[in-house]
Amino acid sequence: MAGALLHVGATILCPHAGQVSVVSSNTRVLLGGQPAATASDNFPIAGCPFQAGQKPQPCMTVRWVAPAVRVKIGGQPALLQTSSGLCNSAEQIPQGPPNVVVVQPRVQGT
Repeated sequence: MAGALLHVGATILCPHAGQVSVVSSNTRVLLGGQPAATASDNFPIAGCPFQAGQKPQPCMTVRWVAPAVRVKIGGQPALLQTSSGLCNSAEQIPQGPPNVVVVQPRVQGT
């Protein structure tokens, strides 16, 4: 499915409104002056308040399961606004999909 490419400045939230950061190793492909995101980058999450019963289970990272099919950056699949992913707790328990709120509007991919 087509969508706008993600970059370091994209606003991404976990299902519980924790802020996802994009830590990209890409230095060559820039979108609006910011590095483009790939499936191999790191996506730490800060500020997730989720608690399952008596045990805190905040979202800690995002694992992307369906990145772009046709667009590669440095040999790695690019991430799109429409890419599917899962936010995981520290114990790697899936917590739900991330919400891509704001992206750059100019570069599209599939």
